[in-house]
Amino acid sequence: MIKGSNVSLAALSEDAGSVIVGLGWASPTGEGDADVSVLLLDANGKVRSDADFYFYNNPVAADGSVQLLGKTPTDNGSEDRISFDLTAVAPDVERIVVAASRYRGARFGELDDVRVTLADAAGENLLRFTIDDADSVGAVIFGELYRRGEEWKFRAVGQGYDSGLAGLATDFGVDVDDAEETDTTSAAAVLEDAPGDERAETAAVPSAQATLEAVPAPRQPADEPAPRKSSARPRTAKKKITLPKAAVKTLAENDSWKQAKLFPVSALKSDRDREMRATSVLLSVMAQVPEFGRRLTAAFGAPAGRMETFTEVSLPHGDTPRRPDGVIRVERAGKLWTALVETKTNGNPLKAEQVQAYMDIAARRGYEAVITLSNDVALEGTPLVDVKVDGRRKHKVALWHLSWAEVAHQAQLLIRHEGVGNAAHAWLLQELLHYLQHENSGCHGFQNMGSAWVPVRNGIDDETLCQGDPRALEVVESWERLIRQVCLRLGGELGQKVLPVQRTRRGTDPRARRSDLADQLCLNGRLHAELRIEGTPGVLAISADLRTGKLRTAMEIPAPEQGYPLSWAKRLVRRLAEAPADLHVETLVDGDAGGPRGTLERLRPEPGDMLPKDSGVRITGFRLSLFKGMGSGRGNAESGFIRSVDDAVQRFFTTVVVHLDGAAPRRAGVR
Repeated sequence: MIKGSNVSLAALSEDAGSVIVGLGWASPTGEGDADVSVLLLDANGKVRSDADFYFYNNPVAADGSVQLLGKTPTDNGSEDRISFDLTAVAPDVERIVVAASRYRGARFGELDDVRVTLADAAGENLLRFTIDDADSVGAVIFGELYRRGEEWKFRAVGQGYDSGLAGLATDFGVDVDDAEETDTTSAAAVLEDAPGDERAETAAVPSAQATLEAVPAPRQPADEPAPRKSSARPRTAKKKITLPKAAVKTLAENDSWKQAKLFPVSALKSDRDREMRATSVLLSVMAQVPEFGRRLTAAFGAPAGRMETFTEVSLPHGDTPRRPDGVIRVERAGKLWTALVETKTNGNPLKAEQVQAYMDIAARRGYEAVITLSNDVALEGTPLVDVKVDGRRKHKVALWHLSWAEVAHQAQLLIRHEGVGNAAHAWLLQELLHYLQHENSGCHGFQNMGSAWVPVRNGIDDETLCQGDPRALEVVESWERLIRQVCLRLGGELGQKVLPVQRTRRGTDPRARRSDLADQLCLNGRLHAELRIEGTPGVLAISADLRTGKLRTAMEIPAPEQGYPLSWAKRLVRRLAEAPADLHVETLVDGDAGGPRGTLERLRPEPGDMLPKDSGVRITGFRLSLFKGMGSGRGNAESGFIRSVDDAVQRFFTTVVVHLDGAAPRRAGVR
């Protein structure tokens, strides 16, 4: 559609009594977002009362005519969906305005692909309208549904408001009280200043402590005192529910009382029990919490639609039927997307014969994917299971892998940072996370460096490990899996992006890169990796010296662009007032010669010792390092190598990085 055009819904579909309107956009930075709102208008073009204004704190109409469904991830951004039952709309409602607004001064010009779509009750897309001219506005009317006689039509509007949602709401009769007249303002005034989850905690519906000077409501005559209005609009649920930062005080008499859990683990006695329980727990939560199910399947090509999950399904295969651990089906617009699921727990490897059989079954039955799920972490260019694909078949089946660490990561992001639609969903995800993290569930992620770990360490100790040894390559692959898991765990706790840094040219074969790293391991006995943590001033480097048995975590921070070197040194020491005394600080200078270095304990009384004696040498930055003994075992036990790496990264971030300029604020849940 083009701006200003309109169309009859009955002309587009025979099933247009209920429709889904989707408002979407993409952000170049990945951080831009907006909030949806709906206004029901009478013949005068005004809301009948404030209750006709629907947004994140008032998402559902009592008569079921309007329901805000929340956000759904898309390939290049997100989409907010609203369900309208047009048969339930009150007769005195002539128009339904669908709008969205940004907050904290953000504008729609900062977003890409601003659009509105409309689908009928069967999920069939009927129309699309793209808004190209919403540059400097903070709120936009995307479109409106309106009556013409007995039928409903849709008009592509695309009208922007410089004054944001407050100006839009005021135009349609939503009360926005003048701050000079009263200490309360309507919800529309509050919506401009904070993202949805923060506003949901502070905005009383419809009133909250706030001020709005830009769009005051008309004042009453001076001789008539303005009575304080009480709200007719009920306080509703928050837009997003996350776990409370502080634990609620328990009612238990003593510590020996254990809370009842939805997914108990005490009865799990065998690997088969663990696989069956883990599969059923995960798939049931995916089906009941749409945000979570969509997170785990969107990357595999699944559409955004109604999801159902099944376990222990029997499918014919030759003389003996096969029983995949699970089946995921997503229905969208009458079409089905189906994936078979094969699960392993407790570090058990995937079996190529099993996966091959499921690939063949999926191809014959027209299914789209096979998803494997285990403690292992997939690496680019190195498949966990080798399967053969029959090129003669027209139907192609995708093989995807999911780690239990990735499942826990997505659950953490939703319930601790981003939020889900309601408290029941948050509780389900919390129970799932508790189950995954329990020592008896078998879902602990990557936890074994492999059979080559001990021989490689011994070969480095006695200098008998030679370049080209395949065992060194196996250790390098295990190290990369471990680093990816560390990124997932830290990112889930922080609610930020944590990604491994690959310092290779784009297009380099991953297997060739790992082969080079294996040769370096044979030569110098060290494993090295770098993590980029969103919001921090540098890259966190971690190296494991297998000769000395030491782990080193470090970060280089650049020197300030202005000021004097002594001021830089003093300021850095003040910033690190709560950092460990054994933190090593090294001054980085131009040239090959290293700068001064020392422990924080020695430098605290004399920050000037960090400066080179030659005042003409230019300081480029500072390197901060912590050292720790690494575990000797190949597993995840208290004395294991994997646990020691995870602990080293956690300690460095929580005791050093959080105190630096540009570091992300410290969050609850970080050890």
